[in-house]
Amino acid sequence: MSQPQEVLYEVSEHIATITLNAPERMNTISGPMLDQLTERLLEANADSNVRVVILTGAGRAFCAGLDLRAQTGGGTGILSGSVVSTTLNVRHTPPTVLHEMEKPTICALNGGAAGYGMDTALGCDMRIMARSAKLAAAFCKRGLVPESGGTWFLPRLIGWEKAAKLIFTGRTLSADESVEWGLATEVVADEELMPRAWALAKEIAANAPLAVQAAKRMMRMGLNEPFPEHVHHVYLQLLPLMRTEDVKEGMTAYMEKRQPKFVGR
Repeated sequence: MSQPQEVLYEVSEHIATITLNAPERMNTISGPMLDQLTERLLEANADSNVRVVILTGAGRAFCAGLDLRAQTGGGTGILSGSVVSTTLNVRHTPPTVLHEMEKPTICALNGGAAGYGMDTALGCDMRIMARSAKLAAAFCKRGLVPESGGTWFLPRLIGWEKAAKLIFTGRTLSADESVEWGLATEVVADEELMPRAWALAKEIAANAPLAVQAAKRMMRMGLNEPFPEHVHHVYLQLLPLMRTEDVKEGMTAYMEKRQPKFVGR
């Protein structure tokens, strides 16, 4: 029997849409879903036709965290013995893969993101939230800590004090509060979520993909290196970019006062 597709994948107009597809359990992360999501993210990152990735969920939740069902005999919960060996490889899990991706990522939060789901959303470059969506940092309420990047992402996104307040209290933020706290870029009506995410993705995809990816690479490196080293690394990125067809196209389009048509080489 074929394994159910708990993660959907579609590419159109240089945009890959990855959808968590277990709405009956609010997209909690099972072992198969963990593996499928990692595979789809790696596939999108390796596909030269993909310039932007949108990550979203099916149903009324983005992701309600890990699937903690400790089932016996063929169970798919994270605590099931059959998946322990894969789920404990933290360097090959979605938040880590997201952080290392070259392609820009947009999380379209269609509903609640709790625990692992919140960490996964934070791993994306940008977050757009439906009005009904929430971010729940309930780890300490369960006797846990953010296990998939939250303790790294939050202080960098919103500063130490706000991160401490959010993690230590385990509170839930509404969509509007998430924007106020600096955890999302905007809130839209539920029915406008995917059109808005697509509009943003298309705006990014219209730019030179190699330049966008280099900019993301430099931003990520800049988080952990002194300014003089960073400037040197930026220069090293510029050298190969200056030899690309896209640079010639960008300059020519500017002089001719038209929209450029980038090819990614």
